Amino acid sequence: MAQIRIENVRKEFGDFTAVQSSSFTVEDGEFFMLLGPSGCGKTTTLRMMAGLELPTSGKIYIDGEEVGMKPASQRDIAFVFQMFALYPHMNVGKNMAYPLLSQGMSKPDAKKRVAEVAKILGIEGMLNKSVNGLSGGDRQRVALGRAIVREPKAFLMDEPLGALDAEFREHMSEELRALHDRIGATTVYVTHDQLEAMQMGDKIVVMNHGVVEQFGTPQDIYDKPATLFVADFIGSPSMNFLSFDGGVQEHTSSIELSGHTMAIPQQRESSEGKLVFGVRPEHVKLSEKSSYKGEILTTEYLGTSQIVTIKTLNGELKARISSAQLVNVGESVGLTFDEKTITLFNEASGNAIRSDLNIGSV
Repeated sequence: MAQIRIENVRKEFGDFTAVQSSSFTVEDGEFFMLLGPSGCGKTTTLRMMAGLELPTSGKIYIDGEEVGMKPASQRDIAFVFQMFALYPHMNVGKNMAYPLLSQGMSKPDAKKRVAEVAKILGIEGMLNKSVNGLSGGDRQRVALGRAIVREPKAFLMDEPLGALDAEFREHMSEELRALHDRIGATTVYVTHDQLEAMQMGDKIVVMNHGVVEQFGTPQDIYDKPATLFVADFIGSPSMNFLSFDGGVQEHTSSIELSGHTMAIPQQRESSEGKLVFGVRPEHVKLSEKSSYKGEILTTEYLGTSQIVTIKTLNGELKARISSAQLVNVGESVGLTFDEKTITLFNEASGNAIRSDLNIGSV
């Protein structure tokens, strides 16, 4: 196990900058998620940790040792790919034993270690089977087993469940998290799936266009998004955004939305110009007593809950309410918001107007 520290790491491919001066720390034993859309720089960042790409500038530390310019073979990490990368001419046991034998371990010792790891993964009955006839999930277990047998300092995983169907992917994500908790290994996991990141990760780095937008626990990133991008990318449906002019002053605890006074968390700093009022759908309530009105445009039934789309003077928003609450398309409804759950953003910069968040490089 090891701590991994990234300090101002930048990666350029010719004129294209894939990663822009990123900094964060993966603590010893953490399950750490690199999250973002395709092309955001998360896989490039992971490959630099692994030594498969060398940074243009910046430093990478593994267990306190600076390894930024060292090749992968000198970093004592294990990389798990999305497409398994198994040797088709070897059976399961030989695939798992290969890294041990290539490091000079005796065959009896390698066989014993493979048997131990196979039992942990529940594939002890497959050791003599060809990998070609295995399901996607079993192939990924073999790929994980081949990484685990080495007992590396850290595991780096590039969308390892991306090739599986949705139902089995969810099952494997639970297994993978349980496996991590059992062996306690430092794990860095790349995904574009925000639900997967929120369910599995101890900490999350959210990236966009090569920039670290936010770094923190799943709850912090969901409840206190640092930027408009994070607020929009995390959550299903994503956070609602209502634009308004006038700015806010330091210590302000209310704003005016189309002539209606709305309570907000007391502001720690002032901000001028156009602002964005952000609130999650589950924190929007329908109330006959509220004078801030909207018109119901659509309803989407989800079983125990429903998503209601509402048109207001400041833009459309979505509310997640009980399916037992009766609403009709075209109906005028009053709206209230839990002030503790509101985030204000500066529209020009895209940053949240708060001073207690990890924004940008952290």
